This record gives sequence, C-alpha cells and structure tokens, in this order.
Amino acid sequence: MASLSSFNASEVSSIGGALQADAGKYENKQDVEFQWAVKAYHHAETYFNLISSVDPRYLKLTQLDDEIYTLFRQEFPDFNVEILDEDKMKSPAAKEKWRGFCNKFQNRVEDFNMGTLIRKNSHEEFSESNSTLVVRIQFLAIEIARNREGFNDGLNKKTKETS
Repeated sequence: MASLSSFNASEVSSIGGALQADAGKYENKQDVEFQWAVKAYHHAETYFNLISSVDPRYLKLTQLDDEIYTLFRQEFPDFNVEILDEDKMKSPAAKEKWRGFCNKFQNRVEDFNMGTLIRKNSHEEFSESNSTLVVRIQFLAIEIARNREGFNDGLNKKTKETS
C-alpha cells in the first residue's frame, strides 16, 4: 500500500476536489478537499489491507451485498470488473445508467454517493496510476463482484504463501 503514500499534498488536494458531490453548492475550500481526500485514501488503504488478509470470496461489505450484486449484474451483465475501462464507465450514457442504479440505494447504503477510490486493475495494488474516483455504491457493486467472481483472490497474502 506504500504506493498511495506517493501522493503529495497537491495531488491529495486535487483528489479531494473531485470527491465533492456537488461543487456548485459548496465553496471550494482546500481544507475540506483535503479531508475528503484523506478519508478516501484511508478507506482505500483499509479495504486493500482487508482483501489482502482474508479470502475475499467470503467477505461481506454490507448487509445488502446479495441485492447489490444481483442488481448490478442484472443492469450491467457485461461490465468488466477485472479491469475497468474508465472512458467507457464515465461516458455520458454510462453515467446516466449508473445514476439510476446508484439512486436505488439512496437512504439504504450509508454515504452511497461519497467519492471513493477504486483500483482500475483488480490484480494490482492501489497506486496513483491504478486508481480512479467513483461513488461508494459503484465501489461496492464492483468490489462485491470482484470478490465473488474471484478477481481479488490473488491479492490474499495467505493464499499466495500456500500456492
């Protein structure tokens, strides 16, 4: 996880700016941006340590994992969770489709639309080049799918030691 620590204060501040849900409603304050970036970084670090320590196939991220996964695969049956295509995922049409999916979890998943870092390539650690911003419910949908479909298996330190 040391690669995330390579972000400097300016880069962390930039990430924080992107994490604000509706920039038009809020005054742009660096200390708030920095706090969002720090929160996103700590979330990413904690999650990566977790999937590196336990068998991700049995990991439960929320009480709604089954519902999130089922709906995700119904609405995005061909979505490649192994390696994210950022351009395709963030196209205007994809954003509209994701918005409908995400809003189904409003008031059901805490901080469902909070900015969250996700790894673009599921086989690699978080790094500046291997991360992008998504909202929390997208993170959950993609990571639940990665866990259940085996794409996070290679990250488990215990599994690596026994193979």
